[in-house]
Amino acid sequence: MTRGFRIAFRAAIILIAIVAAVVFASAILWLIGADASRTFYIICIEPLTKMLHISEVLIRAIPLCIIALGISAAYRSGIINIGAEGQMAMGLLAFTGVALAFPDLPRPLLLPLALIASMIGGGIWGYIPGILRAKLNVSELLSTVMLNYIAAQFYSLCLRTIFLDPNERIDGTGNPQSMRFTENVWLDRITGRLHYGIIIAIVLAVLIYVLLWKTTVGFRMRASGSGARAARYAGISVGFYAALSMAISGAFAGLAGGVELAGVHRRAIEGITNNYGFSGVVVALFGGLHPAGIIPASFFFGLMIYGATLAPSKVGVPANIVQVMQGIIIIVIVTAQMVLSNTYFQDRVWRRYQRIMKKEA
Repeated sequence: MTRGFRIAFRAAIILIAIVAAVVFASAILWLIGADASRTFYIICIEPLTKMLHISEVLIRAIPLCIIALGISAAYRSGIINIGAEGQMAMGLLAFTGVALAFPDLPRPLLLPLALIASMIGGGIWGYIPGILRAKLNVSELLSTVMLNYIAAQFYSLCLRTIFLDPNERIDGTGNPQSMRFTENVWLDRITGRLHYGIIIAIVLAVLIYVLLWKTTVGFRMRASGSGARAARYAGISVGFYAALSMAISGAFAGLAGGVELAGVHRRAIEGITNNYGFSGVVVALFGGLHPAGIIPASFFFGLMIYGATLAPSKVGVPANIVQVMQGIIIIVIVTAQMVLSNTYFQDRVWRRYQRIMKKEA
């Protein structure tokens, strides 16, 4: 089997997957009576026509990128993290606690301290299912989902009690939000609402690449994910690296929450996670679990999320149609990956290709 055939085979499968995703999405849009071509234009092209729109796309891409980088570390280690939503919520709480407890600390101290706290909060919440998997063989699919619910309810409780804005108590409105943070914990903005969290995301992409592909720890994490039995035979502690990868993944999700607070909202409010934790899984898979793919994938999904906010007013399509499209993309990605990893099917295609070429010759 030639190298050229392998490249062509991979390209063909990816192209078929893209066409399939477009066809399925168009069919759903047709069923709800929407203009498919107009909807695709509004969601995927319209946000690129103005700098203000592009900055809004990037704002949504930042947390997606950070979370997806962490999720890729877990996936590469053979553990599936679908608990980033809860880990992000715990990072939000940790950041808020530090920001409200030490409002008068100078920015060079307070901002890094709050961001580190968000990483610790998310990292601990990610470590729990990791250690359960390593020590008790508890399915991380079950434990992370359950921990998502616990974190969401705990976050909501804190917003209504210990972190509730005193002004909300006085006025009696009781809106679940914290008081506004001092400027000492804000991330500066580049243009419009676009903040320097984008630099943090890029730096983290470089760091996760170095960790996974240029260090002994990263090699052992990837070896554990590629073949746990072979890794154990080689003397690698698979359980330890599974727990470590989940702690890293949770820390990234928590940091995404901290960056979102410092750069965009600057106070804790409900709904701030915005399903970023679940979308981050899609971004990680779409980006091939590699930083070089995750960065453009984050931009693409940020584009879809922001485009969804334009769709209701422009073409009358409900905003949650993007979630439907994400589901389609997940199915297509998983199917394409199964086909690409099936060496038997690839070999059959190669043999048939050879027979066709011999007949033509």
